[in-house]
Amino acid sequence: MLGTRPDIDFAVIKMSQYSANPSPDHLNKALHIVRYLMYTRNYEIVFDGNSDEGFMAYCDSDWASDPDDRKSHTGMIIQLAAAPICWVSHKQKTVALSSTEAEYMALSDSCRQLEWLRSLFNEIGIPIQSLPLCGDNQGSIFLASNPIQERRTKHIDIRFHHIREKIENGNVELFYVQTEDNIADILTKNLALVKFKKFRDLLGITFL
Repeated sequence: MLGTRPDIDFAVIKMSQYSANPSPDHLNKALHIVRYLMYTRNYEIVFDGNSDEGFMAYCDSDWASDPDDRKSHTGMIIQLAAAPICWVSHKQKTVALSSTEAEYMALSDSCRQLEWLRSLFNEIGIPIQSLPLCGDNQGSIFLASNPIQERRTKHIDIRFHHIREKIENGNVELFYVQTEDNIADILTKNLALVKFKKFRDLLGITFL
């Protein structure tokens, strides 16, 4: 899950929450993941060297997805040459009061990962001025792109406003993408089989 299989990231993270005291149902679901890996053991990450695709990042969130503490779930993936090189699926540390706020926090977390990647490539002599970041919530993109203090954003942890500075400096550029085309959706929730297979293919995981 950490190195080669982003398609099981959400499932593994979700199951790990019950590792201390699993029930028989949890064990059956864990075996289901193992059976899926056996069935898809010939799937590999493939970089498309013939394409002109550079870096592309997607992020998404599932608002208040945890019924126990009402925290949202963030998913983020960065692709290079149409293949995943970095992906994250985790529960947000604070409770978001709306889906827009949850998406804004996901954008900010993804921005920090992109900034690290940009710094890494600059150090090895491949300067990158701006990296694209796609999200499917127009409200969160507006909040990030317009550094205006509003009553509904005053309570948000100041660390999440870091993205505004990076956008203003031109280090990150935000784009809107339809939910049906947001690859990061596979890292935030359980999906129906047809949608799961679609996003798995878009991830860059190919059957060989």
